[in-house]
Amino acid sequence: MRRTVIIGDIHGCFDELLELLEKVDLHPDDLLVSVGDLVDRGPAPGEVIGLFRERPNSVAVMGNHERKHVRGIFSYAQEITRLQLGDGYAEAVDWMRTLPYYFENDHVRVVHAAIQPGLPLADQREAVLCGSTSGERELATLFPDSHWHDHYQDPKPIVFGHHVTGREPLIRDGRIFGLDTGACHGWNLTALCLPGSTLHSVQARADHWSLAKRAWQLPVLKSKPWPDYTWPELRRSIERFASAPDPATHRWVEALEEWAATLQSSLPALLHAAHRLAGDLDPADLARHPAAKFLFQARDGRLDEAGLARHCLTPRRTSDLAAHLGHALPGLPD
Repeated sequence: MRRTVIIGDIHGCFDELLELLEKVDLHPDDLLVSVGDLVDRGPAPGEVIGLFRERPNSVAVMGNHERKHVRGIFSYAQEITRLQLGDGYAEAVDWMRTLPYYFENDHVRVVHAAIQPGLPLADQREAVLCGSTSGERELATLFPDSHWHDHYQDPKPIVFGHHVTGREPLIRDGRIFGLDTGACHGWNLTALCLPGSTLHSVQARADHWSLAKRAWQLPVLKSKPWPDYTWPELRRSIERFASAPDPATHRWVEALEEWAATLQSSLPALLHAAHRLAGDLDPADLARHPAAKFLFQARDGRLDEAGLARHCLTPRRTSDLAAHLGHALPGLPD
């Protein structure tokens, strides 16, 4: 008999997913359904995506974590996933855009986070289905003293993830199944097999999210667009990470702070370079020069540090102007 096998929030826990699929004895003609949140927090989001993209008879619904990538909303978990996926990131996000917000067949309804009881699936708000912040607020307004599934009366079973239920799934009346059992936090990955409503779980091999947060802190920091931050933005970011406990991260932030200070203190040298160059160039060469605006000001005695500061609002603008003036400045620390 062809089964529907529904997996709770995987969050990049590929080894646990393979172990769970072996435990449920997944057959090629079984329908494999993910409740969403395939990615973020775990070690292998690309492999998880690859399995659902490549395996026939597989469906994944849109989770709030996929939706963040689709909408370009980045917190730490999304920054890590972008680095993990590398050159395949854009293609993975294009695939995420195709994910449905719900799945339904004769046996079951599947959403990532919630529904508004009483409304057909087609009429549900996407924000509620996937558990975005606005959807969570809407449900909290509708049900201030209870959960949405306390009000679910339909006879057809509904399966969801999103809210970690603990090491064991949430099961009510044989119709309500919450399957997020915290795999990425070192707890369990859980599957529900229909018909028959049999549950299977495997224990996570580690607290993957805790490990990822530490392992990826420095690569994420290095990937930020530091040259394009304004000086106040850069200063605030440096202050935020200055107390990082990891020694390597702490050293790199110190090097970043030194780099920023060197660039900001370079204005007197840039002013001198502009005056020198303005005096060396003939009028035709001066007019063609990429820093002609500043050189003409210098030639006419109208260039000062305040004028340079108004232009050099970011490290990149400072470095670019320095390069045009023939003055070497250090690059971003490795």
